[in-house]
Amino acid sequence: MSLSRLITPLCCTSSTSDSMVTTSYAKEKMENTSWCRVDLKERIRKMFNKVELSVSSYDTAWVAMIPSPASPHTPLFPECLNWLLGNQLLDGSWGLPDRHPLLMNDALLSTLACILALKQWGVGEDQINRGLQFIESNITSINDEKQHPPLGFEINFPSLIEYAQNLGIKLPIGATSLETMMQNRELEIQRGIQSNSEGWRAYQAYLSEGMLDSQDWKTIMKYQRKNGSLFNSPATTAAAFQRLKNAECLGYLQSVLEKFGNAVPTVYPLDIYARLYMIDSLERLGINHHFKEEIRSVLDDTYRYWVQGVDDIFLDPTTCAMAFRMLRLNGYDVSSDPFYQYSEDKFADSLKGYLKDVGAVIELYRASQAIIHPDESILVRQSLWTKQLLKQESSPYRLYADKLQSYVDLEVKDVLNFPYHANLERLLNRRSMEHYNVEETRILKSSYRSGNFANQEILKLAVEDFNICQLIHIEELKQLSRWVVENRLDKLKFARQKLAYCYFSVAATLFSSELSDARISWAKNGVLTTVVDDFFDVGGSEEELVDLIQLVEKWDVDINTVSCSETVKIIFSAIHSTVCEIGEKSVKWQGRNVKNNVIKIWLNLIQSMYREAEWLRTNTVPTIDDYMENAYISFALGPIVLPALYLVGPKLSDGDAESHELNHLYKLMSTCGRLLNDIRSFKREFEEGKLNALALHIAHGNGVLTAEDASEKLKGIAEEKRIELLRLILHEKGSAVPRDCKDLFWKMIKVLHIFYMKDDGFTSHEMYSSVNAVIKDPVIFDELLEQARQNLSSVKKPLML
Repeated sequence: MSLSRLITPLCCTSSTSDSMVTTSYAKEKMENTSWCRVDLKERIRKMFNKVELSVSSYDTAWVAMIPSPASPHTPLFPECLNWLLGNQLLDGSWGLPDRHPLLMNDALLSTLACILALKQWGVGEDQINRGLQFIESNITSINDEKQHPPLGFEINFPSLIEYAQNLGIKLPIGATSLETMMQNRELEIQRGIQSNSEGWRAYQAYLSEGMLDSQDWKTIMKYQRKNGSLFNSPATTAAAFQRLKNAECLGYLQSVLEKFGNAVPTVYPLDIYARLYMIDSLERLGINHHFKEEIRSVLDDTYRYWVQGVDDIFLDPTTCAMAFRMLRLNGYDVSSDPFYQYSEDKFADSLKGYLKDVGAVIELYRASQAIIHPDESILVRQSLWTKQLLKQESSPYRLYADKLQSYVDLEVKDVLNFPYHANLERLLNRRSMEHYNVEETRILKSSYRSGNFANQEILKLAVEDFNICQLIHIEELKQLSRWVVENRLDKLKFARQKLAYCYFSVAATLFSSELSDARISWAKNGVLTTVVDDFFDVGGSEEELVDLIQLVEKWDVDINTVSCSETVKIIFSAIHSTVCEIGEKSVKWQGRNVKNNVIKIWLNLIQSMYREAEWLRTNTVPTIDDYMENAYISFALGPIVLPALYLVGPKLSDGDAESHELNHLYKLMSTCGRLLNDIRSFKREFEEGKLNALALHIAHGNGVLTAEDASEKLKGIAEEKRIELLRLILHEKGSAVPRDCKDLFWKMIKVLHIFYMKDDGFTSHEMYSSVNAVIKDPVIFDELLEQARQNLSSVKKPLML
């Protein structure tokens, strides 16, 4: 039985075709947007060369407060002080302009820090007074639970108030509010002390500027990085330098100012993470193929940093997980050993574990899905505990993130519902566009923005690219609809009409405009394997089955002179014309006609289907091994995937096509799919008396193996096959099969896992929705921007990086 047995039929009628845009309109639309896309791509390409980071008033104020060693009554960095004087906002505050209304506590903290810096050096009286007026007007926000406080706000803000009092500043804060803040600070400190965890000690060190009088500074310096900073935080490093006059701290601060001018960001450097995040966004939005050279350059750099053991990768679980996943999935040889330092107990005892950082948990979970070796137990365990944390809606890990919580909730839902092996690219691309926050503000000890994280131009290119590809898909589906009618396949009443489904399966995975030949081949052979499967299953007599096999064996025959049924003529003619068409198209891609190779693929399929039919006719119960050796072929993925290998670009010689490596890839993919199918269809096929792997395991289990036990056993085998397939796909050294070809096997694996995710596969409603999302319904850029604005009004509470 073929893959397509699972899905409810979807019709592609003439009325549907009439509602689609014409070819001329598609061409006109592509021509009108081509210049815009070129310009967008060029601007995005430049973003790879520079990571943009907004500067932080809060951190700049702490750097401005450092006295000169030569003269303690003058600032060491007067340029920072001058920056504060010149960058107060119109409302009297300091911080990011156009801030979100739920980031008022961030503005209060930054404003108070800037006031302290100005007061310390006796300058900017007018700015100080305007800043105090802002605090007075907005101080009630500290009691607003809807506000998104900066990281460490409950400790840092009261500490700044004490510092202000020492400087003689009269703050417009009531005694009751002040007492409540001080109590909350002590409660937070006591909670940390009671935890007695390394995570708390790291957190305490990270907030050093807010705990100046209670720090063991020599102990804190164990967190100093090779670049001289503490936690890549200018504010923390400035506080440490004030106390210890550490030369490496000074060198770090000077290097940051050299890069940013007269102010500093709240975190630096962030280049490795930002570039990886940008690549991940491009991949999730489906436009990474426009930037292959830039992406490869970034990944090469990242791999070099990985080999060198650079702090910015290995001291941060989020960056480490992202780097591992992206390097491994792009063919780089990286070990999963670094994740031993982020095992469940060690992560819980780390800084991000103490902070319950959901972003880190998400990335660790995504990284755990890149298992390619049977002995990677660390990734297996990592998958289990991270998934459990993400599934618990009441978990404190669901309360903390550096992005708006509405976006984090969507990200958690997406990563749980669609693991890497069950995520069709075009559906992922569409969801990513709908979830993309073009106005994203992140928050650590103060808020910050980066064009590498959120960028309208990236989203606009993704929308343009998606809609142009969709126009091409619409035209291809119209062409395929005509092909079905012209070949009279719609006249075969026993056969399910699966065109829309078959085309969707390839449009959702192999969507680039230049790969039309491969899509047409995939879809046509998907329709034909469905017809042939139904023919061998219910539609043909034994004589007709033999006639079809003999015709394919002979191949060059005049079908009009052959004595066989009309059904056999229709099926053979459709197979014959399709295979010849693929052969002709292969000349353009391969420099030779591969028709004979495709004939062998089809002959192999129908012979395996006949063998299965003979077992049923003679009531033969094969051994499990005999069944699986035949069933992975009769599953009918061969004619769908294998001919498409010749139409995706790379040259594939006859030796490569018949190599052990390629045959092993095919067998792993098909075996995994066959097992998933047999598990889901067991009940129905058992009642119909059909052969099924699960039923055979029970039959050969001597009465001790239950259906549940057999099902779990087969799921385990399917997972092993999937992991081995991914390993072979990612393995480049000594591989004779080009990566673009190997990727087709993984694209089909994703299709298989999506369609067998539920007991009955996609319901009719879900299937229509998915097909329309990929093929029919365009993405409207302005609607996405409006949705982003609406999401920004969310009142749920996030926190950190």
